[in-house]
Amino acid sequence: MLKKDLLELCLLELLTQGEQYGYELLQRMYTEFPDTQESMIYALLRGLCRDGYTEQYRVDASGGPPRKYYLLTNAGRRRHADLLAAWRNLKRAMTALGIE
Repeated sequence: MLKKDLLELCLLELLTQGEQYGYELLQRMYTEFPDTQESMIYALLRGLCRDGYTEQYRVDASGGPPRKYYLLTNAGRRRHADLLAAWRNLKRAMTALGIE
């Protein structure tokens, strides 16, 4: 499982908690992955939308630009489950090799 897949899993996990706007997701990801570039997170969000795993909509924000909100689709829930299973398999294999 590559870093891209792990970041995608994390974004999908955050979206299982409910719809969120892009900057909110970015801030939550920065908390745990401070070395990840903003452009990569937004590229992943665009890809999730393009692939049908999320949907997005805009909401006017008072005093600022509209916020782009993201929500999980049924396909996104399946993708989340697949990535989570892959993560668990990787974690199990690493543990079996003595890597924790």
